[in-house]
Amino acid sequence: MQGPRPVVLSGPSGAGKSTLLKKLLKDYENIFGFSVSHTTRQPRPGEVNGKDYHFVTREEMQKEIDAGEFIEHAEFSGNMYGTSKGAVQAVQAQNQICILDIDIQGVKNIKRTDLNPIYISVQPPSIDILEKRLRDRKTETEESLLKRLTAARVDLELSKEPGLFDLVIINDDLEKAYSELKEILLE
Repeated sequence: MQGPRPVVLSGPSGAGKSTLLKKLLKDYENIFGFSVSHTTRQPRPGEVNGKDYHFVTREEMQKEIDAGEFIEHAEFSGNMYGTSKGAVQAVQAQNQICILDIDIQGVKNIKRTDLNPIYISVQPPSIDILEKRLRDRKTETEESLLKRLTAARVDLELSKEPGLFDLVIINDDLEKAYSELKEILLE
């Protein structure tokens, strides 16, 4: 993989990764590019295939994984998610810094590759605040919300592993979190 060093953004659902990412891509659209992940889940209202995710069938995704086309992949809530080599190369071909939005499993998988990104964890100030953010979205059933909260607890515990992340951002204030993110990336 040629080009500038990629950036891995990780953190539980509801921590604010997507919000920070949208701001960054809007303010620096020529510098950063987003690696569009693949998923087998159904699109949520407003999501666009090829922009938010590459929405594929389980069979299609498994075939590409078996062919070695994925940098990392994981299963969550019965759906597969992953980052293809092609998605990263598409951003690098535009001569942009590739940003990947990846869960903790994916971070550990990428550590075993030669990608060599900057690892950044975005975390909520507390589980209670995270739960409120997820409930306010109104995109989850009670069952899927509880799964996400359980996953978030595991994610936050695993993210304490020394040396796993280059930077941890506690997103209790969006502007402060955004300026911390910009500071490390604009170096």
